[in-house]
Amino acid sequence: MEQLPAMNDFLSLFFGADFSLQPVNVPALMLGLCLAFLAGLTISWTYMTTHAGLSYSRSFVNSLVVIPLIVTVVMQVLNNNLVTAFGLMAVFAIVRFRNVLRDTLDTSYILSVIAVGMACGTQRFSLAVIATLTLVAVMFFLWYTSYGTRHRYDLIVNLHWGRPASDLPHLQRVLERHSRSVHCATRRSDERQQGLDLSYRLLLRDPSRVEDLLNELRALEGVSRLTSLQAQEESEL
Repeated sequence: MEQLPAMNDFLSLFFGADFSLQPVNVPALMLGLCLAFLAGLTISWTYMTTHAGLSYSRSFVNSLVVIPLIVTVVMQVLNNNLVTAFGLMAVFAIVRFRNVLRDTLDTSYILSVIAVGMACGTQRFSLAVIATLTLVAVMFFLWYTSYGTRHRYDLIVNLHWGRPASDLPHLQRVLERHSRSVHCATRRSDERQQGLDLSYRLLLRDPSRVEDLLNELRALEGVSRLTSLQAQEESEL
């Protein structure tokens, strides 16, 4: 029982050693740090789940967890003190961050965790919770709906048509039977032999039946040098 007063004296000395104009509210600080950590975990997990590019980095994911905690501490240090704010800006000006984000959406995640950390650091906890849930919901919406992706065709078909141009409707009927949209991208006459070199962009009715279309084209009289290429979605231009 004698150790309990000594422990209380130690804690009071430790937490009472802050001689700033506005002493630290320890319970609020601990709540802010915990909330910033949970918000960073939530946003980083959202990033891990929805990321689809080639720029995935484990260190970047870890930074999404750490940055809200750092910003929370920074906001507590500033504490409406203009002199401290300018001093902190000078310190951060010395440190140069040279990391180049390859995906523009990564910048959105960085700004998200910074904003959440600022909210936690200024003890606006309800704002931090609402902002985190809203940002996560928006990120999942954009990922789930593939918002911004332009899907205009599934397949590129290149072929040589050896029959007269008047017989092209035969080829057109085959393509339209398998496609919802048929667009002839290029049409050039072949100087080496009679006929036309054609390139089509197709939006298929059933993308799983590509081989059936190609087999039907190979069996069509006049078709030669048939090649195909799966089209990529225009989502990362």
